[in-house]
Amino acid sequence: MTAAVPPPQEPRRLQLRGLHHITLICSSLDRSVAFYRDVLGLRLVKQTVNHDDRSAKHFYFGDAVGGPGTVVTCMEYPQMEEGVVGRGSTHHFAFVVESVEELDGWKGYLESRGVGCTERLDRTWFWSIYLRDPDGHIIEIATRGPGFTVDESPEQLGARFVQPS
Repeated sequence: MTAAVPPPQEPRRLQLRGLHHITLICSSLDRSVAFYRDVLGLRLVKQTVNHDDRSAKHFYFGDAVGGPGTVVTCMEYPQMEEGVVGRGSTHHFAFVVESVEELDGWKGYLESRGVGCTERLDRTWFWSIYLRDPDGHIIEIATRGPGFTVDESPEQLGARFVQPS
């Protein structure tokens, strides 16, 4: 007697749920801790080494529990040359805040800590400021809204080219 073969399963729908984390190369984890924890207020949630290169320290910063979508990691490679911006590199990453008032609060706070940043910029779909971490990575802090549906209906998002205002 042969075992019954189960019926084929309906294919599972594959869906990306958001960003899990971003990993940066840094020259000094001490400087990164001073910036990401002490200035930006992220929690240092893990101190370890890179799984693929155990000679490199790898620190994780995030929310209170290091939840996916909140984590920025830094791998320490002090001997590496500075990066070059171009194809294959990342231009910047962005943190989210809830309001323009909170964004303005961040701008004032950062400037009071000696961290230079841009003026508040109207990006049509959100407002933002830009700054750099100690290794030169560009960081954007952006408001959650007004959102991408401010000039298109939810059903039409991405269906046509839209010039920002």
